[in-house]
Amino acid sequence: MLLSVVVALVLTPVLCATLLKPVEKGHEAAEGGVRFLRPFFAWFDRIFFRSRDHYLSVVGSSLAHKFRYVFIFVAITALMVFLGKRMPTAYLPDEDQGIMLVQVQLPANSTLDQTSAVMKEVSDHLLANEKETVEAVMTICGVSFSGRGQNSGMAFVKLKDWDLRNRADLKVGALAGRSMARFSRIRNALVFAITPPAVSELGMSKGFDYQLLDRGGLGHEKLMAARNQLLGMAAQSPVLTKVRPNGLEDVPEFHVDVDWDKAGALGVPITSIQSTISTAFGSAYVNDFIEGGRVKRVFLQADAPFRMLPHDVNKLYVRNNAGKMVPFSSFSGGHWTSGSPKLERFNGFPSINIVGEAAPGRSTGEAMDTMQNFIQKLPQGLGYDWNGLSYQEKQSSAQAAPLYAFSILVIFLCLAALYESWPIPVSILLVLPLGVIGGIIATSLRGLPNDVYFQIGLLTTLGLATKNAILIVQFAKARFEEGMSLTDATLEAAKLRLRPILMTSMAFGFGVLPLAIAHGAGAGAQVAIGTAVLGGVITSTFLVTIFSPLFYVVIEKKFGRGSKQRAAESAAPFQPGNR
Repeated sequence: MLLSVVVALVLTPVLCATLLKPVEKGHEAAEGGVRFLRPFFAWFDRIFFRSRDHYLSVVGSSLAHKFRYVFIFVAITALMVFLGKRMPTAYLPDEDQGIMLVQVQLPANSTLDQTSAVMKEVSDHLLANEKETVEAVMTICGVSFSGRGQNSGMAFVKLKDWDLRNRADLKVGALAGRSMARFSRIRNALVFAITPPAVSELGMSKGFDYQLLDRGGLGHEKLMAARNQLLGMAAQSPVLTKVRPNGLEDVPEFHVDVDWDKAGALGVPITSIQSTISTAFGSAYVNDFIEGGRVKRVFLQADAPFRMLPHDVNKLYVRNNAGKMVPFSSFSGGHWTSGSPKLERFNGFPSINIVGEAAPGRSTGEAMDTMQNFIQKLPQGLGYDWNGLSYQEKQSSAQAAPLYAFSILVIFLCLAALYESWPIPVSILLVLPLGVIGGIIATSLRGLPNDVYFQIGLLTTLGLATKNAILIVQFAKARFEEGMSLTDATLEAAKLRLRPILMTSMAFGFGVLPLAIAHGAGAGAQVAIGTAVLGGVITSTFLVTIFSPLFYVVIEKKFGRGSKQRAAESAAPFQPGNR
């Protein structure tokens, strides 16, 4: 924008003085230029002048039947509001980033061999049955986004180059859908094919990121019961798909019960008890040694045969304050229980992370609204919060209205300073819905949601609609101040300003057309913003050029300073010397 201002103020006058030459009166475009282009110029002028005559007749009709066209404008504005509220919401469009992720979760206490077998089945399917789409697959056992464990696994799927995947069924979304249908037949594991989010730092998959919180201190068992109830409701909802807990299931645990009174009587310190059992069963770093010029760490741990069963705890001995070894069995016992293998907290509350996606044809905004409604059916004391992309989406939706209001305020103040008038900027701002409705219609027809890029496109459309109105109002105002009647000045402005409006709108429209039809890497963002801007260009060109003259005439007649001044001068009695 700054560069365009410099070009307009500095370079454009110089170029005009250098390139533009005076022409004779009545000169036609077909008389000059390159010889083989003269037929095209003549044909273009015939079409343009004929279209301009029809356009002026429509503008004249709007000035003659003001109430009819004002009613049409109100209907267009109401339609814009209606369609805008019906648009699904999202944060960012889905992107084909050339990769897909597969998350595998087996039942608790499954072995690493069982996990490896499932991962091999996943890899073999993708490499054998998806050759056109998949280039390579890397699998990892023992860890996933849910956590670490022998029953967890991940697969990173690299897709072929975008140029080799030019069909819709070769895109990452189609691949994930087919993979889910195939992986659902695996009976001994939950396998999810997921696509990464548009911003990799904001989560691990697209869709929503939901945190179920125990705000009332209900306990782990009730929190897990609420989670299962929530997953059951989500499975029956047509708005949601791939809803899953992003955590590890409860596993059997052996709880060591220490009788602290006995331990104290035997002179066994608490720290010694804890360090002994943690070292024997979990390992501990104790020292370094040098071998072959390299420093290596020493970890201490009980040998595998002596840490396999619960009664192996009784084989441990702890040194007391007197330096004697005291057996664990003298002050401890144990019992079996179940619990979470990892501590999950969110904002200080016990939590369970639940992730999922919107069903085909639905948006993340609809999915998030559905998840919010489920919390009302859960027991009292449970709450929710959003994380990752979902949190950003909530923030962006709350900021949209103030952003538009501030943009319109800035436009109004700039126009008020430009025209040194309050009413004229109002006549220009009235055309803003005429540009916005084009962006809404174009985006809705292509099934795209109301996301950040759509909002950026609408802001651009606001500027374009304002520019088209300014071109007409500025010229009409100048002619009106020179002495022409208000209607004649407005019709003259509409006639002379139509060509530059069409030139700038066509240049801008064809400039964003490649964005609207983009494909390949980054196509999601390009299509979203290009579609919104292109739709706004079309309606702001055809509608603003018709309604902008009408608004200027109506506002100038009611509130304009020039009309009031002329009315006062015509009503004043004639005096000698007055001209």
